[in-house]
Formats: sequence, structure tokens, C-alpha cells
Amino acid sequence: MARRRLSHEGTLVLDSEGLSRLLGDDETVVALIAEARSRGMEVVISALTIIEAVHARTNKARLNWVLSGLRAVPVGDEEAKAASALLMAAGLHGHKYAIDAAVAEAALRQQRPVVMLTSDADDMAKLCGDRIRLVSP
Repeated sequence: MARRRLSHEGTLVLDSEGLSRLLGDDETVVALIAEARSRGMEVVISALTIIEAVHARTNKARLNWVLSGLRAVPVGDEEAKAASALLMAAGLHGHKYAIDAAVAEAALRQQRPVVMLTSDADDMAKLCGDRIRLVSP
């Protein structure tokens, strides 16, 4: 398995697919996060990512353990307004893109460089532009 190389320091942001794969102990995602941490990167998620990734079959003990090692970025009024502005600027709208916009907004506020592990690189590129490095799981 080829390992992906990340920049030193900065932030690794997981979208719901990244969190889901981490919860499922996906070898590639676990290795990517371990490498990020070894390089001094903080690993974060949007608080809304928890809602999107968790389902009835989620192992709650595993969820709690995984979340204890991540920083969940809250989404308040100001963050929601900024996410809405990202949607408008990208020409996107509606519930299909709402959580993606919140994740993008959270990523844009993190310590640079920022790498995002996302299964939706096309939409995230529209929302983040070239300010975030996108990596597919």
C-alpha cells in the first residue's frame, strides 16, 4: 500500500466518509491519520460530521473512543453564515450541500496548511478553491 505524504504541521480535516472509515478501522485512513499526527498535524472534524457519519449500527464505544482523539469544530451562527456564503459563492444551494459547506468553512478556519480527507473532492473544490489540499480516501 502506497502511503500518502502530508505537509509538516497544519491540520487534517475529515469529512463524513473519513470519519466513517476511521470508525470502521480502515487501514488507509488509520495510516493517514497516524502520519498526520506524527508530523504535528491536528486532526479535526466539523461537529456536523458526527451527525452525518453515525448510524444505528455505529459502535458507540468505538465512536466515543475515536471522537476523544479528534477536535470537533462547533458550528454556531457565524459559522453557519460563513458556510452559507461559501455555498452562494460556489453556486450551490440546498440541503445536499449544507453539511459539506459547514465542513469546508471549518477547514478554512484551521491552521495552515490544511489537508482534507474527502470522498467529495469535486464539491469541496468548489467550496474551498485552492486553499485546501484535498485527498480522497
